[in-house]
Amino acid sequence: MPEYETLNLSRRGRLLTLAFNRPDVLNAFNARMHVEILDAIAFADRDAESDVIVLTGAGRAFSAGGDLERMEQCIADPDAFAVDAADAKRIVFRLLEIEKPVVAKVNGHAVGLGATIALLCDVIFAAETAKIGDPHVKVGLVAGDGGAVIWPQLVGFARAKEYLLTGDLIPAPEAAKMGLINHAVPDIDLDARVDAFCEKLLAGSAQAIRWTKATVNIELKRIAHAVMDTGIAYEALTVRSPEHRAAVEAMRERIGRKGGA
Repeated sequence: MPEYETLNLSRRGRLLTLAFNRPDVLNAFNARMHVEILDAIAFADRDAESDVIVLTGAGRAFSAGGDLERMEQCIADPDAFAVDAADAKRIVFRLLEIEKPVVAKVNGHAVGLGATIALLCDVIFAAETAKIGDPHVKVGLVAGDGGAVIWPQLVGFARAKEYLLTGDLIPAPEAAKMGLINHAVPDIDLDARVDAFCEKLLAGSAQAIRWTKATVNIELKRIAHAVMDTGIAYEALTVRSPEHRAAVEAMRERIGRKGGA
């Protein structure tokens, strides 16, 4: 299997696990992680030794979304954001196009792009202490990297707009009740519940499962094609906004204060 700086891949039988592996920054996405997750999903798609994929995070988070240093780079260099935006679009479509079932094991908070990736998985299990949300607007950005695609399909337009326009995080039990995720389970039971579900998939007809997923995702891909370019274009405008710059500077100051305490 390939080796990565920001991801860890492991296999047990015909189950392949992809884990975000930047636990010191809550698995936030830097430029390298954008590239490596794309390559890892492509590997999982063609891997002849696996039939089911689990996507999770190392440490205490699934993924905190955007990396602060990368946000600062994108403010300073619009070309850097253009690269990340193109990668984000490819991540969305790669998750929709992989025929193998992908199960999200949300072991901790899933935020921003991290939430989008979790919600684009086929079945989502989350620890009860996890929270899920897309707080792009809280840092002065448009939720253009996939949130506007998947949230309305899961919880309807009114509820999706409520959370995308406020950026509020949702506790996993509440997310399960509203249908945003499939299951919120006690933290101690998360591994066992995901393993049991994956064993059920592995015991089924691999071809029938894959092609059923492919059929369901036809409509999701059509929606993503209709929405993604506009969302990314709007997000690109807000990357240059005073509101975003001020939000990122405030985040840097908060980190500095904590470091000096």
